Amino acid sequence: MPDHLSRTFAALADPTRRAMLARLSKGQANVTDLARPFLKEMSLPAVTKHLKVLEKARLITKTRQAQWRPCKLNADALKDAADWMEQYRQFWEESLDRLEEYLKTVTSKSNAKGKQHGRQA
Repeated sequence: MPDHLSRTFAALADPTRRAMLARLSKGQANVTDLARPFLKEMSLPAVTKHLKVLEKARLITKTRQAQWRPCKLNADALKDAADWMEQYRQFWEESLDRLEEYLKTVTSKSNAKGKQHGRQA
């Protein structure tokens, strides 16, 4: 059984599911409303499968109110993924900062040598 982070990234890998999450970021919606933009390209059962993937990844919660199936974004579930990515963002920022400093020293030395050679000519 995949870990929670793997389920989250697998769920986020699909553009249809990301579009559903984007819609839910604006507020609760029922399954019919979430399915509407996709029904030209896929069946309602296919949309339902996407929702189940999001639900298993705990990115959404789906409840039952009479005949309606309202879905709600569970933003807290994205926190684990964001925290995991944060450590790599910090790594790359620090690496790029070091590269910038190195390039400044190389450029300074290169400019200094160029000026010396220009005087001798």
